[in-house]
Amino acid sequence: MSLGRRSRQGQEAMWVETASLRTSGGHPFYERLNKILDTGEFDGFAANACKPFYSKTGRPGLAPGIYFRLLMVGYFEGIDSEWGIAWRVADSLALRRFLGIELHDSTPDHTTISRTRRLIDVETHRTVFGWVLKLLAEQGLMKGNTVSIDGTTLEANAALRSIVHRGTGEAYNDFLKKLAAESGIETPTREQLAKLDRKRARKGSNDEWKSPEDPDSRIVKMKDGRTHLAHKAEHAVDLETGAVVAVVLHSATAGDTQTVLKTLCQAGENICAVAVDKPTSGVSADGPVELVLDKGYHSNEVLRTPKEWNVRSYCSEPDRGRRRWSGKEAEQESVYGNRRRIRGERGKGLLRQRGEKVERSFAHIYETGAMRRTHLRRHPNILKRLLIHAAAFNLGLLMRGIAGGGTPRQVQERAQALAFTLRLLQILCAEPDPCEIMAGKQRAA
Repeated sequence: MSLGRRSRQGQEAMWVETASLRTSGGHPFYERLNKILDTGEFDGFAANACKPFYSKTGRPGLAPGIYFRLLMVGYFEGIDSEWGIAWRVADSLALRRFLGIELHDSTPDHTTISRTRRLIDVETHRTVFGWVLKLLAEQGLMKGNTVSIDGTTLEANAALRSIVHRGTGEAYNDFLKKLAAESGIETPTREQLAKLDRKRARKGSNDEWKSPEDPDSRIVKMKDGRTHLAHKAEHAVDLETGAVVAVVLHSATAGDTQTVLKTLCQAGENICAVAVDKPTSGVSADGPVELVLDKGYHSNEVLRTPKEWNVRSYCSEPDRGRRRWSGKEAEQESVYGNRRRIRGERGKGLLRQRGEKVERSFAHIYETGAMRRTHLRRHPNILKRLLIHAAAFNLGLLMRGIAGGGTPRQVQERAQALAFTLRLLQILCAEPDPCEIMAGKQRAA
């Protein structure tokens, strides 16, 4: 056989037989996920939910079932942008099969994905998220009795140097040059501008400055110490199963005590909707009855309001010293009741689960799911992506019991570990050859 050589790229053939093209059997993870979605008639549900947004005339648009699967691919493959999703789908035969796109058909480009996202509203994305919750409830993976809420910051896709003054529209760099001229520096260098900015008070005030590209973002200090434009995402997680029951996007400067009740209401609506639609699933028909929080949420209002809603709170209490309760009998009762509960065995156990399961949802959706920095702008667009990411995370809980992993990479690593273990057992359990034993004895003699 002669040595093969790489042929030079010449003129492409005008016609290619599809029967001669290489086909794929599909990825085991996506094949099983498709069976779950097909069993629940996901494509028909998505088509009915998105029907008002499609016209009866014009060229065919992106099918809703394919669009939502594309966003799920972003979570499962850890792709941060719609451009990356489009490239990955075009490059993978397994993902073509998952989406139901034939070899002779072209895959959606990123402009088609973006336009479809802008076309479909937030409520429809939230409806798809609720459909996945009902699927989990059927499998016993959602209860809704005990809910924990926590938030995290997401880096915005906007640069600080692009901010402008809210009143005048003046760029930040031009503003500094004007200050330098007033102080006697006609042609300031970058170092002089930085020194002048460092000494100025309220230099990063959100009341004075905004991003023209992403007005919903706010200037905040990230956990790693950097100052950046950011958003705040808050999760409500079912502590019994680890499922995310609500995702809400807030302003990055909104305090935890200002946002938690809105997130709790959204979680209650989602849980009650599942209980009404699936009455035999065991989901709490009255919404959550227990709320678990960290000490950043501890305040009189946060503890008093859930008590009025018949929700028991388990909130870590910071050391505030001796407090005065004159005229605040209801708040005092709520705070003392919460303190008594968190000191019990159940309260300590729930607080430990909060740190485990809520942080796990952050790690999967924002770190391995590549959403820590958002490549979308404005809250409605970002929330659409977050809702489908959270839905894919919940589907991962279901896939762990079926395929052994919540993502394709986990399934592959589990299969490799199993193959290595079987090979190791085969080597350890193999009987020695008698001829080799005799040869060894003769060499030793």
